[in-house]
Amino acid sequence: MRHLRALVAGLLTVSLAFAPRPAAAQPRTLTPADLFDLEYVAEPAISPDGEWIVYVRRWSDRATDRRYGNLWIVRSDGTGHRPLTTGRTIESAPVWSPDGSRLAFVSTRGGTPQLWVRWMDRGDELPLTHGAEAPSAPAWSPDGRQLAFLQLVRTPPLVIGTPLTPPPGATWAAPPKYTDRLVFRQDQIGELPTGFVHAFVIPADGGTPRQITRGDYHHGGNVYGGGAVTWSADGAELVLAARRGDNPEWNARETDLFAFDVTNGQMRRLTERFGPDQSPAVSPDGRWIAYTSFDDRRQGYQNTQLHLMARDGSGMRVLSAKLDRSVSAPVWSSDGRAIYVQVDDEGNTKVARFSLEGDFEYVARNLGSGTSAYSGGSFSVARDGRLVVTASTPSMPSELVLVTPRPARGGTTVAPRTLTAINHDVLNGKTLGAVEEIWYTSAKDGRRVQGWIIKPPGFAPDRKYPLILEIHGGPFANYGDRFDEEKQLMAAAGYVVLYTNPRGSTSYGEEFGNLIHHAYPGDDFDDLNSGVDAVIAKGYVDPQHLFVTGGSGGGVLTAWMIGRTNRFRAALAFYPVINWESFVLTADMSSMAVNNWFPGFPWDHPENYAKRSLLSVVEQVRTPTLIMTGEEDFRTPMSESEQYYKALKMRGVETVLVRVPDEPHGIRRYPSHEAAKITTLVGWFAKHRATVP
Repeated sequence: MRHLRALVAGLLTVSLAFAPRPAAAQPRTLTPADLFDLEYVAEPAISPDGEWIVYVRRWSDRATDRRYGNLWIVRSDGTGHRPLTTGRTIESAPVWSPDGSRLAFVSTRGGTPQLWVRWMDRGDELPLTHGAEAPSAPAWSPDGRQLAFLQLVRTPPLVIGTPLTPPPGATWAAPPKYTDRLVFRQDQIGELPTGFVHAFVIPADGGTPRQITRGDYHHGGNVYGGGAVTWSADGAELVLAARRGDNPEWNARETDLFAFDVTNGQMRRLTERFGPDQSPAVSPDGRWIAYTSFDDRRQGYQNTQLHLMARDGSGMRVLSAKLDRSVSAPVWSSDGRAIYVQVDDEGNTKVARFSLEGDFEYVARNLGSGTSAYSGGSFSVARDGRLVVTASTPSMPSELVLVTPRPARGGTTVAPRTLTAINHDVLNGKTLGAVEEIWYTSAKDGRRVQGWIIKPPGFAPDRKYPLILEIHGGPFANYGDRFDEEKQLMAAAGYVVLYTNPRGSTSYGEEFGNLIHHAYPGDDFDDLNSGVDAVIAKGYVDPQHLFVTGGSGGGVLTAWMIGRTNRFRAALAFYPVINWESFVLTADMSSMAVNNWFPGFPWDHPENYAKRSLLSVVEQVRTPTLIMTGEEDFRTPMSESEQYYKALKMRGVETVLVRVPDEPHGIRRYPSHEAAKITTLVGWFAKHRATVP
């Protein structure tokens, strides 16, 4: 899987600048080249009997500079670990048939993503779809005879007037692009095709897909299409979220739940309120539908709650009222007496099991994607209640862990079992930076703030180290005790790294999240600055060698920090927002920004936009600053970075603008570009870092 491992990407590693140490004390550490070798588990699917787990194993290829994903399988006791698919393809969305004999998944083999079925006893495989559009979210019917999925149905693109036709043999330029949509391009996708996402069903042994939903609406639940679909217990209906309300582009959060008759497409509306009704899960007996939702009050952050209603939409009630946290991804237990959901709690992602009376307990923890300290990961539940999760800890990038919940009535507790070790070869013999949790008080109001410190490999408490404050984006997101490849590389370069969850971060309840409602950036400065002071007070950080960085919302706060203090020797803002007025008029999330992050339009509230603009503090900036953004970033468009770069340049501040070709938000499409983020950061900070004894 790791093709051409022996080749060393010298240009990626040469810029690492380690603090001086005695030769004998130098441990082997991660390097940017290791980004090609780290692998990640994703989308686990445990078989109905709990004996086998199929998952997506994500990997990077040096030869093509691309990321791929293949299907692997492992027994629940950790044996029999092997690939089901191989090659430079992307497999996703594995789902077992109800009897466990077959597996449905989506694969890019042959070029265009298609829906496939695999017979698990013989290994035979069959492509079910053959169209030009990619299917997604496959779901088996209860009897295993059909599969439902979501797929784009294109409509003709808009054209005004009658365009000329090129003469035979002529080569003309590409025609103009017309649009009358609010959102016409999206980050990670690019130019959005014209059309709408609809639900289909197809025989599981091959046949012709049949469209179930109709109309000029997106079905599935995501903001601009895609999402999930589920079957009623009797197989008569498909239940899914849809964006069928008024002005769905403007009301970006608004979705409702509907049931569609599989035979004739007849629609039943199940919910009708302003807010995101999402992720329906039908109980095994067919009587109840669990789902996630909240009444949208136009706040920046609100807890997403677990709801329950009867199949006809009556009797709605909130099950998670006792939990001041957001929930996601509901899954029923096989006996219909409990619902499992994913929860972020103080920087740790967990699985909670709710009774139908609203009581809950945590049954698994440490979920994560493995790539970063952001929340993420996923889980799958077998009929006997065993769970498999994608787990990540500060020292473990990404592995499968089997969890056997504590018996309801006594019995022996079974310890979680780690089933895979896919990164043992990369990490064996290398020293990671040790991660320490920290709680401190904000100078703003004495509020407690949680954070984590990564110490350089070979850390010596009697030395003085430079410090990097790394700030998360979102801003409504959370960091936690999860492996973070980029921060580990910063630590490997000889820095103490501090990352925190300032006010506005999720996983601490609704009140904490909304401390930045219509006031971001703002008092988060004090939360972050107080964190730096708390680490300095530990005695091993040189206060003359402080650096700051962050991406997206973290890029915003990087610019906010250096506009409020000159304590940092250098800064690196990854894909920031600088001018909120231009942002809400150009970004792919314009409507949500206006509706939820601001009190209204910029021309109606110019003072609010102006005081939160990073241009309002640019006159105070003295810190050498590098800005790095992808040229295909439609979330925080390149024009934002260019504004900041030119403002600093005209003011005479030392600054560099880095434009990364073919990269959307996050700069992770190509492994070499992700590595370039770190080599650029280390090089920029090294340029402004004096020798530390």
